[in-house]
Amino acid sequence: MAILITGGAGYIGSHTMVEFLNAGRELVVVDNFLNSKPCALERVKQITGKDFKFYEVDLLDKEALERVVCENGIDSCIHFAGLKAVGESCQKPLWYYHNNITGTLNLCEVLQKYNAKRIVFSSSATVYGNPSSVPITEDFPLSTTNPYGETKLMIERILKDLHTSDPEWSISILRYFNPIGAHKSGLIGEDPQGIPNNLLPYITQVAAGRRERLSVFGNDYNTPDGTGVRDYIHVVDLARAHLKAIERAEKITGVEHFNIGTGVGYSVLDIVHAYEKATGIAIPYQITPRRPGDIDECYANPAKAAEILGWKAEYNIEDMCRDAYNWQLKNPRGYDD
Repeated sequence: MAILITGGAGYIGSHTMVEFLNAGRELVVVDNFLNSKPCALERVKQITGKDFKFYEVDLLDKEALERVVCENGIDSCIHFAGLKAVGESCQKPLWYYHNNITGTLNLCEVLQKYNAKRIVFSSSATVYGNPSSVPITEDFPLSTTNPYGETKLMIERILKDLHTSDPEWSISILRYFNPIGAHKSGLIGEDPQGIPNNLLPYITQVAAGRRERLSVFGNDYNTPDGTGVRDYIHVVDLARAHLKAIERAEKITGVEHFNIGTGVGYSVLDIVHAYEKATGIAIPYQITPRRPGDIDECYANPAKAAEILGWKAEYNIEDMCRDAYNWQLKNPRGYDD
């Protein structure tokens, strides 16, 4: 029986594919290449020496999605596909709600029809809104500060209701903090289209000479140096959490939530300095106005994932910066090279 991966050509999806293929799992992958490149899938094959079935399918095309699930004996799903930029979601909320929520409804309906009732959902720490304290545990109150986060929270509620209506479902909700870094081979990594929305790819593009300087969005947050504090996690650590989650989902039914982070908060300037230390490259930056929807601090208490999934982050911030640099060095213009 095969595992369906939606959004498999994306940044997190491609790294997760590597871990699953190396573990001997059979994969069927769908992606619409809206925010990803076909080359990433070829690189996954190059890293692992293994093949998989791929379909260029948008989750909004329910008929095409149903053909994929029907033809391949899917028994579980890792659901990455979705729009993911906080700032863009504030500018285009209707697009985000339609794409992320309708796509997930289509997916769940198809999985239920073919009795593939195991799903690991790619959620986000944005569901905690502006937390009253840190570190964050899974039982914190849930709220959001932007439409992107709202789509994640709404999907979490949809999945909970789905299990309530049909207890055969096994649902693992992984609340990511801030994935950065790249596979140690330098063959796959984060390759945003246009101006990066996330910190580290912007830094690596400055280091590669593609951008003149880094824009630091706000220096008046209630943090030690005034810049926003986040929990940065190596994307390979994050990918491995999905393997642990699907292994558990194969043994139990229910709905579980897990924070996937390191438990350590770093400011924007901490990351800049860590990158400079790891690479020896100076990163010029300028302070610019805050972005809508951003908050002061957000970092995890990952103890539940350690206790129940047997998972914990292994890479440190220098590893993350070094691997991100290696990816950019080998791919100065991303997958377009």
